[in-house]
Formats: sequence, C-alpha cells, structure tokens
Amino acid sequence: MCEFLSKKAQEEAQKLGVDISFAIVDEGGNLKFFRRFKEALLLSIHLVPKKAYTSVITRSKTEDVAKYSKEGESLMGIHTTDSRICLVSGGYPLFIGNKLIGGIGVGGGSEAEDKQIAEAILGAFANFIASH
Repeated sequence: MCEFLSKKAQEEAQKLGVDISFAIVDEGGNLKFFRRFKEALLLSIHLVPKKAYTSVITRSKTEDVAKYSKEGESLMGIHTTDSRICLVSGGYPLFIGNKLIGGIGVGGGSEAEDKQIAEAILGAFANFIASH
C-alpha cells in the first residue's frame, strides 16, 4: 500500500511540476514510510511526517487543525502541547469506513499544490480499498 500511494504522490507532483516529500504514518502516528522526491524542499523532510502525525492524532486535516488552533477556538494552543503537531496544510487522515488506519503528509509545493496532491492520493486510496 505504501508504495502504491507513494507512486500516486509522485505522479501527481510530476503533473504539477513540483518536487515533494511524502510520508505515511500508522494509526498511532508512527512513521511507516517516507520518500523525498528529487529536489523537494529540505524543510519538507521535517514537516511531512509531522503533518501525517497531526492528521492522525486529531483525526482531521492539518488545515482544519490550524483553523481551530487560533485564539478563542476549540483547539487553541494545541501545538504547544506536542512538538510533533504541525499546523501546515498537507496532512490528511486515512480511514476505512469509520476506522482510522493512518495518515499521510505531503509537502514541498505551495499550499494548493500540496492539497491537490494529497487529495489525489486520497482518491487513489479510496479506489484501492473499494476494489479490494
């Protein structure tokens, strides 16, 4: 599954002409897979595992966590409780039905590019699960 999702990430990144890093974590937020493609931003090496981790422990997209972590919101200050929490878009949880099985992190492009790549990966994941 990791190689399948990684290939989809690479294909989508190539379509956009951007180099990315890609990570997959299990349901406990433990890193299971990491790949840096070509000349992806060095910062992405550190961010994408944290994006995947954040999506798992919150069961949410990282962009939503960022939205709700602002002052006065329900997750205000969450990033101060755990140094692995990342408030940058590009982290998405993976579910089979209602069961959380892990998460992905994509980084290296713009926010819109990272989201587009991640959403393509989620689509490929859903198709894979539906066919197996």
